[in-house]
Amino acid sequence: MSSSSSTPAIPPQEGDAETNEELYGQFTELASSWPCSRGLSRANLLYRHEKGWYSTLPPMVGAMVADARFAARPSDVVVATMPKSGTTWMKALLYSTVHRREHAPGGPGHPFNSVGPHECVRHLEYQLYTRNRVPDLAGLPDPRLLATHVPLASLPRSVAASGCRIVYVCRNPKDTLVSTWSFVNKFRAEDGLEPISVEAAAGYFCDGVSASGPYWDHVLGYWRAHLANPERVLFFRYEEMSRDPAAHVRRLAEFVGRPFSAEEEEDGAVDAVVKLCSFEHMTGLEATKSGKTELVLGAVENSSFFRRGLVGDWENHLSPETARKIDAITDAKFRAFGLSV
Repeated sequence: MSSSSSTPAIPPQEGDAETNEELYGQFTELASSWPCSRGLSRANLLYRHEKGWYSTLPPMVGAMVADARFAARPSDVVVATMPKSGTTWMKALLYSTVHRREHAPGGPGHPFNSVGPHECVRHLEYQLYTRNRVPDLAGLPDPRLLATHVPLASLPRSVAASGCRIVYVCRNPKDTLVSTWSFVNKFRAEDGLEPISVEAAAGYFCDGVSASGPYWDHVLGYWRAHLANPERVLFFRYEEMSRDPAAHVRRLAEFVGRPFSAEEEEDGAVDAVVKLCSFEHMTGLEATKSGKTELVLGAVENSSFFRRGLVGDWENHLSPETARKIDAITDAKFRAFGLSV
């Protein structure tokens, strides 16, 4: 996230290591006491947060530590998504838009040539507040670009207090389900576990027992925040981003206070960002093909984050009956709030 280096540095730890370990221990003990059940996840076991959302234990504890210790600034920008909703793409678009003057899109020294988007825009609960660490983020230059999968109700309290900006990406629930199912089974295969059938995955998803789920509560939380404060919460739909990425890059740039100038428009800067962050370009980079990103659950190959997210791919995997069930839940949950996905 630093503008002075092409490779963002890992922040140092803040405070006393023993005190931080005690804090993690307290939250781990608390979260371990909450209900857990089988769900759509790598380990097939998810805990239910007291605010109603599900997660494996380490990122849930990380989110709780972030709530207690993260100090947001008004200039911060936080990418918020359900998993498998276009997170990697949005991180790439945000970073390359904000830092386009230091790192020309497509230039030989661009950070994406050496690290993936997840190293440029780090997740609070999956990368920063992990393994008994409380990172010292105070020295990072503005704007700090961060990310999270937690629902609005469990964002660090300082985020709301600071008035910083949130960029939310929503994806069709059926495509979100299929992408999550594919991602989970990839890691289950690596762990020597049986794959979860798409029917079982759909059952877990509809019951809300998926990482950061229920999906509908997650989306609605940020949608309502967007309606109440559109200048603070930007709400994008993945499908609309796919149809017109350039228009969304322009909106994103305006939202974060880095609009494209007339000269930049004439020079094709918007299209350069779109091309840089495209699936075709990103998957061809060495950082994607051979690099890894360290997460709380271990190192993950960067290529795992890149799946061609075709709109409507769910039709190739879900039965008509399952699709109708998800559509019925979506209509019942969203209709009153004027939201369609």
